[in-house]
Amino acid sequence: MASIKGPAIFLAQFADSKAPFDTLENITKWAGDLGYKGVQIPTWESSLIDLEKAANSTEYCEELKATCAKNGVEITELSTHLQGQLVAVHPAYDELFDGFAPPELRGKPEERQKWAVNQLLLAAKASANLGLNAHATFSGALLWQTVYPWPQRPAGLVEAGFAELAKRWLPILDAFDEAGVDVCYEIHPGEDLHDGATFERFLEATNNHPRANILYDPSHFILQQLDYLQFIDLYHDRIKMFHVKDAEFRPNGRSGVYGGYQGWQDRPGRFRSLGDGQVDFAGIFSQLTKHGYQGWAVLEWECCFKHPEDGAREGVDFINRHLIRTADKAFDDFAGGDTDEAALKRILGID
Repeated sequence: MASIKGPAIFLAQFADSKAPFDTLENITKWAGDLGYKGVQIPTWESSLIDLEKAANSTEYCEELKATCAKNGVEITELSTHLQGQLVAVHPAYDELFDGFAPPELRGKPEERQKWAVNQLLLAAKASANLGLNAHATFSGALLWQTVYPWPQRPAGLVEAGFAELAKRWLPILDAFDEAGVDVCYEIHPGEDLHDGATFERFLEATNNHPRANILYDPSHFILQQLDYLQFIDLYHDRIKMFHVKDAEFRPNGRSGVYGGYQGWQDRPGRFRSLGDGQVDFAGIFSQLTKHGYQGWAVLEWECCFKHPEDGAREGVDFINRHLIRTADKAFDDFAGGDTDEAALKRILGID
């Protein structure tokens, strides 16, 4: 059986202009000193990586890997969450998502979308140059504003939305296929790929593209009240990435899944540091191990209460405790014995 790799940490929530979070050298030393073995790098953080340079220079990629190795970590994956979001944006969200793009592209949705696609194409080449086999991103959304069917969705709207989403992503998926890298969509509210049913629609629209895969994050399933353990049974063959993030859902008489427009601390569904929420990580690590998941367990810290550095420090031991060293023999081997075909027939009572 395969073993899960880790612990690793997603650097997006920690990158900052102040040391030790200001450069790849400093932040990987910080992560390595904590005990992490891998780092997932957000490509929009220019202080950590020059994406265009990584796409065009294997020498630069070797320098990035050497910097990480010196500090005891390796690059697990690259992330284009922000750029992936911009591949598909409904006009209702144009202004809100403009902040994900360079200043000169804000207010120019068509140019912004072309830039986002190019960013993904660069990420495919950069991932290959770094020797990576998976990439983290968002799908974007054309249908999210219709998530609750009121007024009712007109016939054919959902099909048309997924057809357009697939049209935008297919050239990107083909580029990643050429690079030998899986595209792992984080299944996430706000995206058109936000649960198993929507992921299946996307697969159908992309003709079951082999590079269309899943970044599994149970925290988003807690907030949706989805069975996150059965999700692994259903989609394990497409789960190529794993964010270890905790959450809790405590509905009350005032609000539930939709949160009442309240801040994170007051919402019934909220993200927590590892061990402070309700996610059954023992069950998740067991299910992923059972199905042969061979990727990394990557801490994504998001918590409405705890300081991020405390969450990162505690996350190392938490993930290490849940990693499963798979057995090289069955527990009941001691009770077995040698058999041959004749013995098997005698046991069955047949000639």
